[in-house]
Amino acid sequence: MGIDLGTTNSLVAWCDESGPRVLHGVGGDDGSALVPSVVRFSEDGSTVEAVGAEARAHSVEFPSRTVTSAKRLMGRSARDAAADLAFLPYTVVEGEHETARFAIGDRLVSPQEVSARVLGALRERASAALGRPVRKAVVTVPAYFDDAQRQATRDAGRLAGLEVVRIINEPTAASLAYGVGARAKDEETIAVFDLGGGTFDVSILTVTPSGDGLGADCFEVRSTAGDTRLGGDDVDHAIVSMILREAGEEFGMDLSTDGALPPATRQALKLFAESTKIRLSDEESALLRVDLGEGRVFERTLTRGEFEGLIGPWVERAMSRCADALRDAGLSAGEIGRVVMVGGSTRIPLVRERVRQFFGVEPYVALDPDTVVALGAAAQGAVLAGYDKGTLLLDVLPLSLGVETMGGGFAKLIVRNQTTPARAVETFTTSVDGQARIAINVLQGEREMAADCRKLGEFTLSVPPMPAGMPRLEVEFLVDANGVLNVSAVEQRSGKRAAIQVAPTHGLSREEVDRLERESFEHARDDMTRHRIADLIVNGRLDIKWTRLAIERVGEGIEGAYRAEIEAAIGKLESLVDRAAQDWSGVDADAISAARDALNQTSVRLHEVSIARSLREDGAGSGEH
Repeated sequence: MGIDLGTTNSLVAWCDESGPRVLHGVGGDDGSALVPSVVRFSEDGSTVEAVGAEARAHSVEFPSRTVTSAKRLMGRSARDAAADLAFLPYTVVEGEHETARFAIGDRLVSPQEVSARVLGALRERASAALGRPVRKAVVTVPAYFDDAQRQATRDAGRLAGLEVVRIINEPTAASLAYGVGARAKDEETIAVFDLGGGTFDVSILTVTPSGDGLGADCFEVRSTAGDTRLGGDDVDHAIVSMILREAGEEFGMDLSTDGALPPATRQALKLFAESTKIRLSDEESALLRVDLGEGRVFERTLTRGEFEGLIGPWVERAMSRCADALRDAGLSAGEIGRVVMVGGSTRIPLVRERVRQFFGVEPYVALDPDTVVALGAAAQGAVLAGYDKGTLLLDVLPLSLGVETMGGGFAKLIVRNQTTPARAVETFTTSVDGQARIAINVLQGEREMAADCRKLGEFTLSVPPMPAGMPRLEVEFLVDANGVLNVSAVEQRSGKRAAIQVAPTHGLSREEVDRLERESFEHARDDMTRHRIADLIVNGRLDIKWTRLAIERVGEGIEGAYRAEIEAAIGKLESLVDRAAQDWSGVDADAISAARDALNQTSVRLHEVSIARSLREDGAGSGEH
């Protein structure tokens, strides 16, 4: 299967001889193709209570233990989260290896664990839709994800019980989904403009059709550029900042400081900002009305023009990266034949207008920008599975790779925008007499000094003591098709060798991944049972709530005997749910499920009467809308 693990939403797609298709929810799911990348934990952080739509729907009720936008912190340090902290209702702290962690109750939860829960939900969805277990996936990442972030994504897949057979860049996946090669008779150069919830990428590709229809269409990435801190989340933050600034001025308060607003209010503001952003893509204005408590209500109308002024610098950052990608590819905007739009944030009218102006062509939006990446990942999965032998995909590295040299310099062995898989070999020597241990510091970046680049890992090679300049140290960098780096070194005079698959300093350690995976196996049965009971508790309480609301709405419109029957069904389910909430061990999950079914069956007529009454009331009041 192909998985688009997104900042805001994720989804899964499947491809066989009939072509790629997204998989929608089944059973108790809401039927949508999109699964919100949201996870809610228990108060102590020990278990997961909800994933996806259910977690998002109740995020305001449980703000401090509902994690959103975890992808922005995948493979990142706590310091990288500094710009977002004021907008987050949950707590981000520094964990092992300086990694960002979410403080949930008594636990520190890694972004990889959160993403693993989302991936697990997608795996379950695919297995249910296809009627058989699914264990292998192609997973997409932003083109500008570095080695640490790609490793973190692979770790998340492993924790979710998936074999990630290939990691491919999101813009490249999108180009496969559009099948641009199938429609072009001649070589075509396209730009894929991918602006999602948390990240931005632009890739320049040359598509060469086979011509005779028998060979493979070749998708070659010429260059890529982007920003892993540029996405729809930043637009939401801009709207929230404006509201807090203007509301603070109106009420004489400083609402921007940490702790000025409770977590629930911060979460509600973010959701409100997101809905405002979406409305302004279709409407010329949107009403902002925020209740800050204690009788303080901030209200104003935000026009599309004001909104575009607010996000103008954000859009220009994306356009500057487009200029970088064109420069790296050695092309001008006029040489681009088509611009493919990907990601939900490309629905913003200003974004489409600036893309049109910059490239001089009408943006290509034939497919849903929310689903195109997953469809492309599934198409690549079909290539790997042997269904599609007519496509050849050549992707590139987003950043240069190399080692630190004496004096703190950065020697690049593989430069950015080189096609993967890639291999490079370089020979070094020592500058100190009698040096018996040579430390090899592996870096990624574009600066000339090691201090300005990102450290990916290090290892040490032991060699016989020799005069300076005598050792002949051959260092090999090998990047596989997933963009994952392996480094080896051999001292040619002595034959001493050392190697490393880079485990990044800002990702999970191998030991951590092994431990988490081992624990997932050891506690699998209990975890599954506890997960089911937790779902039943949440959904059972919702059933009770909606049934009681229906009783209140109908009032005297139901006879006493029927009302007593419903109340008895509510009482039985409520008793089982309350008991399970106090102590889940020993609870009969089937009994709770049966009680839910009984209540739903009993209350069918009640809900029909309630809906009919609501429709009558809506019809009577429609003139006031």
